[in-house]
Amino acid sequence: MHGRNRNHAHGLNRDGAQGTMPVALISAIDPVLRDVLVANLLLDRPGLLALRYEVDTENGGLRRVLGDAERVLDDSVVQLDHPCVSCAMREDAIPLLARLASRDSGNGVLLAPPISADPDVVVRTLLPGRRGWRLTASAAVVDADTAVHDLLEDDTLAERGLQWADGDERAVGEALAAQLEYADHVALDGADEAGHELLEHLRAPEQSITTSLHTLHPTTLLTGHHSHAGAVVRRDPLRVRPYGGSTDHGTWTLDLHSDRPFHPQRLLELIEDLGAGRLRGRGRFWVPDRPRSVCQWDGAGGQVSIGAIADSGSTLPTTHLVVTGIDAADAERVRETFGRILLTPQEWEQGLAPWLGADDPLAPWLGERTAAA
Repeated sequence: MHGRNRNHAHGLNRDGAQGTMPVALISAIDPVLRDVLVANLLLDRPGLLALRYEVDTENGGLRRVLGDAERVLDDSVVQLDHPCVSCAMREDAIPLLARLASRDSGNGVLLAPPISADPDVVVRTLLPGRRGWRLTASAAVVDADTAVHDLLEDDTLAERGLQWADGDERAVGEALAAQLEYADHVALDGADEAGHELLEHLRAPEQSITTSLHTLHPTTLLTGHHSHAGAVVRRDPLRVRPYGGSTDHGTWTLDLHSDRPFHPQRLLELIEDLGAGRLRGRGRFWVPDRPRSVCQWDGAGGQVSIGAIADSGSTLPTTHLVVTGIDAADAERVRETFGRILLTPQEWEQGLAPWLGADDPLAPWLGERTAAA
């Protein structure tokens, strides 16, 4: 990624608790619902500004729109050194927010990054360059009527024209799950009870939820303090936890854990049985030929991503997956497959010595094994 950080934080802590101008982040995969929420918030708070970014495929840049409830103050195409979310925030949003803060925009700013952008990436880029403003909240806009399909089916962002740039191969479910899990507030539209139930299973207790885009008040988003660290914890595979919820419409959540590692070859052979289907799965695992490597499991929208993410140090890792779905047959399949992939008690009793120098079938996904792994 290219571009330079043009501003430096002054007198601010790492999560931006200080500063004058309140800024709330609005994430979504549906531009219509996002704009409805933003419009309602602008009408409820005179003087509140909205800063919206959209991908401009024709001109190869970003369209930046700044306005309030009454008028558009700026509508420009921003050319970037590199077409990525980080560069958009670093090269344009950071200096613009600093200018707005210097003009005493005390009523606040709603920052809407491009559709499907990962709010974690946005905030990690913004915070080091904040000057005169504070991040008060992160909100995710979700359509309950399409939530089951959006989160669990295999549509890609590219198929829906929602990708950030060429090469963005994420599933819609992957993008929406990232926004949902990061948010302090979830703003729902739609009345589908199965969608509401699924979101309850995926929402942490500390995340507030509003069941109408018309009842979320600006005060809710602009008077608090967003903890980036707290949001990252919710997405941390090392701290994954089940939330549960009603099962009236068939939603289930499995909390699968073991001290034993996955058998690497059986993982390759059975990965589709564990991760395919209408599932949202998160967590960590380890394999015996890499006893110090903690590996991530992240599945949504029919896609599963694995990778080595941490060193366990002097203690052995543990295996812990939390999987949510809506089809009863999938729950039994996932539970049974999880047990099949783990080392058997007999294999585990032999210890790790048989795995020293063993073939490494997961190297294409976890990287080459090192002595430390």
